[in-house]
Amino acid sequence: MNYDVAIIGGGPAGYTAAERAGAAGLSTVLFEKNSPGGVCLNEGCIPTKTLLYSAKVFDTIRSASKYAVKADNASFDLPKIIARKNKVVKKLAAGIRMKLSVCGVVTVNGDAVVQGREPGGDLIIACNGETYRAARLILCTGSETFVPPIPGLDGTNYWTSREALQTKELPETLVVIGGGVIGMEFASFFNSLGTEVHVVEMLDEILPGMDSELASMLRAEYTSRGIRFYTGHKVTEVNASAVVVEKDGEAFPIQGEKILLSVGRRPVVKGLGLETLGIEMRHGGVKTDEYMQTSATGVYAAGDITGFSMLAHTAVSEAETAVGHILGKAMAGMSYKAIPGVVYTNPEIAGAGFTEDRLQAEGIEYTVRKIPMTFSGRFVAENEMGNGICKLILSVDETVIGAHLLGNPASELIAIAGIAIEKGMKAGELASFVFPHPTVGEILKEASGLH
Repeated sequence: MNYDVAIIGGGPAGYTAAERAGAAGLSTVLFEKNSPGGVCLNEGCIPTKTLLYSAKVFDTIRSASKYAVKADNASFDLPKIIARKNKVVKKLAAGIRMKLSVCGVVTVNGDAVVQGREPGGDLIIACNGETYRAARLILCTGSETFVPPIPGLDGTNYWTSREALQTKELPETLVVIGGGVIGMEFASFFNSLGTEVHVVEMLDEILPGMDSELASMLRAEYTSRGIRFYTGHKVTEVNASAVVVEKDGEAFPIQGEKILLSVGRRPVVKGLGLETLGIEMRHGGVKTDEYMQTSATGVYAAGDITGFSMLAHTAVSEAETAVGHILGKAMAGMSYKAIPGVVYTNPEIAGAGFTEDRLQAEGIEYTVRKIPMTFSGRFVAENEMGNGICKLILSVDETVIGAHLLGNPASELIAIAGIAIEKGMKAGELASFVFPHPTVGEILKEASGLH
C-alpha cells in the first residue's frame, strides 16, 4: 500500500498522469469512483462528438442533391445512434484500462479521501476501508454540472448532458438553458434530428469566451435552420412545461417538452479531505503554480479541479507537466497562451490565443487579417453554398497572438495556428510554410500572407 505517486480521479488528467508516472517506473495507484475516462469519455467530449457525427452524416445525406447525388428518404434510428455511442465509449474505456495495466498502474475503484500526512512526510489516502500511502499526490477529480438556484428547477425533471446523452426518444421541443459550448453542441444535434430548439443565453452573445464575431455568424447560421435564440435573457423560473425568461423587465414563457441545463461546470473539491492538508483554493478550484504544484508540499492538481481552463486537452497537458516536475525533468511550466477551444457544431468554430474582445478590454493594440473560407478551393469543393471565415490576430510587430476559424474542419486546423501562437511566429513565418494543395488548411497561409 506504499506508492511513489497516488492519483485521485481517472479522467484525462488522471489517466494521463498515471500512464506517464507508471511508464517512468514510479509505483503508481489510481483511484476512480466510476469508469475510467472521467466525464470526457463517459458523458462529455467523446459521446457528444459521436452523436454529432451521426447528425452530421444525416445532414450530409439530406443535402446530397447539392453535390449531384440522389439520396431520397433519409432517416435515422435514435436508439441505434445511442447504442453506437455506448459502443464507442466502451471501446475507448477498454483501451485506457489496457494502457494503465501495461504501464503497471494499480487501479482502485472507489471514493478516495485524503486523510492527511504522516510525520515522515508520506500522504495518507483512504479508499474502500483500506489505507494507502504515497510520496506524491496528484488531484484530478474533474468537474460537475453547475446547477443554479433557479426557482422551480428542483421540482422539474430537467436534463443535464448526462441524461441528454442517454435519451432514446426525440423530444418535439427542447429549451436549452445556456448558450455555451455544451448547450450549442446539443442544440445542433437535436436541431439536425428535427427537434424544435430554443436556446436561452443570459449574455448578449452565445459562446462566451469565443470570438464574438464568429459566434454571431454561427448564431445566424443556426437561426436560418430554425433554432430560436434568446440572448440577453435571464431565466427567472422553470416549471414542468416551460422556462420563464425576462429581458428589459418583460417576462414570458418558452414552452418545451424537455429542458436541458448547460450553464457551466464547477470543480469537484468537496469530500476529498483537502482541508487536512490546508490546500489553498482559488475561484472555487485548487490553486496551483506553473508546475501544477498546490500549496501543500508534494501535492499537485491537474484538470478541471483547478477551475482554470476546463478542457480535456488542457487537463492532459497539465498532467504531463505535473509528472514531469515529479520526475525532475528540465522543462518549462504550463503555458496557457495557445489553448485551443472548439465547438463541434456543423459548421465547427475554433479559436486559440487572444480574442478581439479581450484585447479591446485590456487596451492592447492589434491588427486583424481576415479572409473568407471560400478562398480555399477545397472548402468550396466540399461545402456547397457554405460560408466561413479565418481570422488571424497580430500584435503590432506582426506576431500571431490569436486565431479564430468558422467552417469545417476548424477543429483540425486550429492546432496549426496554435503552434504558431505558442512559438511566437510572425505572420510572415507562418505564410512561408508549404501547405499541401488543395486543402482547407491553406486558408491559414492565405490569411497570414495578407497585407
